[in-house]
Amino acid sequence: MIYGPELGRRIPLRRNSAMEIGRHPSNDFPLDQESVSRRHARIVWSNDHWHAIDLGSTNGTYVNDELVTDRVLRDGDQIKVGRTILKFLEGGSVETSYHEEIYRLMTFDGLTGAHNKRFFHEALEREVSRSKRYGRILSLILFDIDHFKKVNDTSGHIAGDAVLRQLAALVRVNIRREDIFSRVGGEEFAIIVPETGVTEAAAVANKIRILVENAEISFDTITIPVTISLGVASLEANDTAEVLYAKADALLYRAKQMGRNRVVS
Repeated sequence: MIYGPELGRRIPLRRNSAMEIGRHPSNDFPLDQESVSRRHARIVWSNDHWHAIDLGSTNGTYVNDELVTDRVLRDGDQIKVGRTILKFLEGGSVETSYHEEIYRLMTFDGLTGAHNKRFFHEALEREVSRSKRYGRILSLILFDIDHFKKVNDTSGHIAGDAVLRQLAALVRVNIRREDIFSRVGGEEFAIIVPETGVTEAAAVANKIRILVENAEISFDTITIPVTISLGVASLEANDTAEVLYAKADALLYRAKQMGRNRVVS
């Protein structure tokens, strides 16, 4: 399990029996979530392959973000049942793959693929120390999704999860390799921008803002309009990592006060 209530739990599969997933306690793998149907999905060995089969669930079963009824599983596939994400591992090195996945969960957020909050704070401390040691500039972008609660209330938490995943994928391919992109809260994200001043970082932030505003973020058959508010701060001589974060957070708050969907630096 790479996202859900028992993060890192390993569920072994046996070829002579199916594994049923659902909200009812009698399932082989019960998931007590409103978004999960009583009998939601089945993982079964058939015709020399493992299959993910939807059992007519209300919210559907997804493999690699595609809605499926019956899908042959490949090593590394992600299976989404309600708000839980499972990663399918097979082959001769399952044990090694499992331990690698546990290590990855210590660094990355399972839903969005961005770095997690723990990694972010360690990276920010490291980058602040490096900037001071070598006299280099450093900026931090903080942003969150405008009116995200409304998305969850109107379209449901599964749609909200889809928004987070698609937004994160969009941001990830539009920043530099050396930038550090992290999810630091429910709908809040951060980008550490090394060797970049506040003016250039604000330009990066505005580019991301425009990309998100113009993106076609969707779930099922509906398109969900999304905008973000961003705060951008740069490291000054006496700043600690905590001070830099607080400055960016205050600027993000100001962006929301000024009407949202904007960058404040």
